[in-house]
Amino acid sequence: MIEIRHDWTKEEISEIYNSPLLDLIYRAASIHRENADYGEVQISSLISIKTGGCSEDCAYCPQSARYNTGVDVHAMLSVAQVTDAARKAKEGGASRLCMGAAWREVRDNRDFDKVIDMVKAVNELDMEVCCTLGMLNEQQAQRLADAGLYAYNHNLDTSEDDYKRIITTRTYEDRLRTIENVRKAKISVCSGGIIGLGETEEDRVSMLHTLATMPRHPESVPVNALVAIKGTPLEDQKRVSIWDMVRMIATARIIMPKSVVRLSAGRNEMSVTEQALCFMAGANSIFAGDKLLTTPNPEYNEDMQMFELLGLKPREAFKSGRPQRQALQDA
Repeated sequence: MIEIRHDWTKEEISEIYNSPLLDLIYRAASIHRENADYGEVQISSLISIKTGGCSEDCAYCPQSARYNTGVDVHAMLSVAQVTDAARKAKEGGASRLCMGAAWREVRDNRDFDKVIDMVKAVNELDMEVCCTLGMLNEQQAQRLADAGLYAYNHNLDTSEDDYKRIITTRTYEDRLRTIENVRKAKISVCSGGIIGLGETEEDRVSMLHTLATMPRHPESVPVNALVAIKGTPLEDQKRVSIWDMVRMIATARIIMPKSVVRLSAGRNEMSVTEQALCFMAGANSIFAGDKLLTTPNPEYNEDMQMFELLGLKPREAFKSGRPQRQALQDA
């Protein structure tokens, strides 16, 4: 029986993170195998529905209007374009579509009305629908829930102490408040972070501690490796090592045993062998498709070849069940 704890201390998490690597992988793999579906990997597709021109100053992001990164500003996609992308993603094996908009926060305007229409349209394809749109209030979260949104992504990025070094245009408390609003609307929470920003091991442990001591663990925990983009303040950061990624994934798996742990940004630079280590350490979700918003990502056919080699299979949509609010609407 897997124990779900919400009272982890930073000292306990640090001890896990810094344990001998092979012991850490074995412990995480053992916990992962207590789940009957450990060989299943959720495939998500991430598309940018509104690209560039963001007013935030996130030091890692090529979509900030403050940096010259060569990313062109694009207006919002149409509902038809998003539906077409969703169909292609589903044909490629994806069970979840995540729509990202380069916004600081959701505003109650025609663009948000269009997002609501996109959520409804993708829902009709029987895919889990996720959005990442920046900060949102309780009413906006509820509106997304009523439209059938399955999950909302809002990453912590790093620790609370390190946060001001990476972003100054919003606070850590803003992040946590948005996650709380998502929870109140009974939307599944997707929240993780990025490593390779120049943070310390203590920052990584602190971020994991924040996630693991929430009243409910995030249903999805993305672990991103920084993709250093020319023109951003972090353009000279070295690629994070695979061993750091494995440590983060394994630790997340141990302290949040029922969460889906997503091997996210940075996967394009990893070999199949390196990705296999991440799956062994407890990763059971990936982003697939040729791009993650504006950065390259492995294509679907490459991933299917890897799945065949490793004996993995794509997870079906709504494996954890449809939200009760959605079931009531469908009744």
